[in-house]
Amino acid sequence: MPLRDIRHLIGASSELEAVRKNAQRQAALQRAYQHYCDSTPVELAYLAKASRVGYIKAGTLYLLADQAAVAAKLRQLLPRLLQILSKLDAEVTGIKVVLQANFPRQQPTGNMKKNPLPIDSIEKFENLSQTVHDPALKSALARLVRNHSKTRD
Repeated sequence: MPLRDIRHLIGASSELEAVRKNAQRQAALQRAYQHYCDSTPVELAYLAKASRVGYIKAGTLYLLADQAAVAAKLRQLLPRLLQILSKLDAEVTGIKVVLQANFPRQQPTGNMKKNPLPIDSIEKFENLSQTVHDPALKSALARLVRNHSKTRD
């Protein structure tokens, strides 16, 4: 089957037509929202980085904010935002701000203790690595044996 661009596949599929139109509409709303946030005073410029257009459900546009302070400021700006975004998309009759915090991944603490493998387990992995035919699995097992043999020395 020849390779085709995904845009052609989505455009040619009648089942995905609604998805494509919805994605285009959401992208247009995001651009308008971004433009509005960029044209606000400098002290509000962080709004565009800490929030984004979410989805439309029953005529309500949901804005997703990363922080409570951003959500509170957006709620103050809702009347002006509604005027701008409802002109762009007639379906938008209301706006709600939803807090959707992005929690940073916790890094493992440095004081985690590694338990060494018993010698008989290392030998079993070594025997297994010699019988396996898959080269990737064979090298992974050999690396495991090598790394755990170093901790024993």
